[in-house]
Amino acid sequence: MRLAVLALVACALSASAAEPPGLPNGIKLEDPPADPKAAKVVLIAGSNYFKPGEHEYLGGVAVLHDLLKQSPGVAPVVAIDWPTKPETLAGAKAVVFLFDGGEKHGLLKGDRLAEIAKLVDGGTGLVQLHQTADYPKDFGDRARGLVGGAWEPKHSQRAHWVTEFKDFSDHPIFRGVTPFKIDDGYLWKIKFVPGMKGVSPLLRTVNPKGKDDPKADDAIISWAYDRPEGGRAFVFTGGHLHKSFGEEGYRRFLTNAILWSAGVDVPKAGAPVALDAADLPKYQAKPPEKK
Repeated sequence: MRLAVLALVACALSASAAEPPGLPNGIKLEDPPADPKAAKVVLIAGSNYFKPGEHEYLGGVAVLHDLLKQSPGVAPVVAIDWPTKPETLAGAKAVVFLFDGGEKHGLLKGDRLAEIAKLVDGGTGLVQLHQTADYPKDFGDRARGLVGGAWEPKHSQRAHWVTEFKDFSDHPIFRGVTPFKIDDGYLWKIKFVPGMKGVSPLLRTVNPKGKDDPKADDAIISWAYDRPEGGRAFVFTGGHLHKSFGEEGYRRFLTNAILWSAGVDVPKAGAPVALDAADLPKYQAKPPEKK
């Protein structure tokens, strides 16, 4: 009897350890879709902690998970740092990245870049949010082949300012998107593929304290990419503040973009993105315990 109790306790502790702090109740890691015919979207979040409400990788992915669940026929799957199960990435219609960039870029570890390249060859869509657009210079060309553009040191720039986005093109990603105003940390002066072939600029903004041309390609901070060999990609270099999800237009913009990247038709009125802004704090990760 005592052994049975100890076994149950061990199982409970193991299950608890498998769920990192910050994931809201009901979201399970690498939970396979109940419907095998559903469009699987794998959302990969970095596990490191920055500040409350900033670089909320776990929280941001959890919000996107709950937003995507509202679209019929779409099955979001959450992974932390990188999937631990080989079947998690198998058959994914899109993979969404929200983690550190630069020398700590989550795609540069092990054979992850090769895994993604194989998925891309099969038509899987890619979505890069915030710092994921930042690649070391030696990886710039490979990144551009995947998503159309990359932030590069000693060329590109980054800074924070407030922008209201209200002028949208007729790209499907903007269906139902209403104007939104956010305080964000943008990466801009991106290096794109030659001639910007396949690149559709979506959002532009410049630092109001500078003199850069707001209509120039250097001002592009979000774009869609149709790869020459097939498949789609979307990049948004903002995404610094968790509270931005309180803006309906912002939520719909990102959700539409993920659906589009996955090859899912975006509804004429845009994707459903119901969310009570008052619930956003429950998605935030808890600060690590001080040792």
